[in-house]
Amino acid sequence: MDKMKMHRMEYYGYHGVFEEERKLGQRFYIDLELELDLRAAGENDDLTQTVNYAEVHEVVKKVVETESFRLIEALAERIASLVLDTYTSIDALTVKVTKPHPPFDIHFQGVTVELHRTRK
Repeated sequence: MDKMKMHRMEYYGYHGVFEEERKLGQRFYIDLELELDLRAAGENDDLTQTVNYAEVHEVVKKVVETESFRLIEALAERIASLVLDTYTSIDALTVKVTKPHPPFDIHFQGVTVELHRTRK
C-alpha cells in the first residue's frame, strides 16, 4: 500500500486534564501517515486522483483548534475517525499527537500518542 506522510503539523489547542490547560492552551504536533492507492495520481499527474494534503491539514486544524479534549488519546481518535470518514480513498491511517510541554515537573521533550486505524 502506498503512503502519504504529513510530518509535525503544528497547532494551538485547548486540551488537557487540568483546567488551566483547557483555558490557556498550548502547542500540539500532529503526524499523519495515510495509506491509500496513489498509482493513478502518480501516472496521471492528477490531483483529483489523490488526497489533497492541504485539505487534510485543514480538517486536522479544525479539530485541534476548535474542539477540546481532556486526553490526547481522545484527540487522536477524533482526528483518525474524521479523516477516515472524510476521505473514503484512505484505507488506513496512523495518527500521532505530541504534547511537547506537559504540565509536570519533569524534563523531557513531550509525550506522544500513536493510533493506527483501518477502514471498517
